[in-house]
Amino acid sequence: MTDLTTVELLWLEKRIENRIRFGRAVAERIIDRRRRILSFAPGTIFAFVRWASNDFGTVMSRVDILRAATPGQRYSTVPWVTPGGDILLRLTGWPKVERVLQLIDAVEALDIHPADVAFDYWHHVHNRLSVNETPRPYTRGRHQAWLRRRRIAP
Repeated sequence: MTDLTTVELLWLEKRIENRIRFGRAVAERIIDRRRRILSFAPGTIFAFVRWASNDFGTVMSRVDILRAATPGQRYSTVPWVTPGGDILLRLTGWPKVERVLQLIDAVEALDIHPADVAFDYWHHVHNRLSVNETPRPYTRGRHQAWLRRRRIAP
């Protein structure tokens, strides 16, 4: 048995799109031209975006920012993710998903990989977007403080 967390990605034109927005996969397996499986090491942070539509328009938009399951630690199950992960952020509805994607773009504009962002930032984003407030942007200063805290934390 492997300790890796796997995510099945699917793309059916104009119907379903499951994709990774960011994350550092350690392995990729292509099943066919529409499906592939990415594997993440324990503790790795990644964003999983899901979208589905039918003949009448979009029926589901969702973003999950997860920390890959670590052996011996608890985790939540998420569709398409095996075995699951620690949910740092989970939002549904296109306006909220779009806002999270914009925040990810803003983090990347700082030349910071979104997977390296402080875990509590994603919780902060979730709490603010859930009540339709604008979250504070992630800054280089906040990132430096996170890196220092992570260095001394047990």
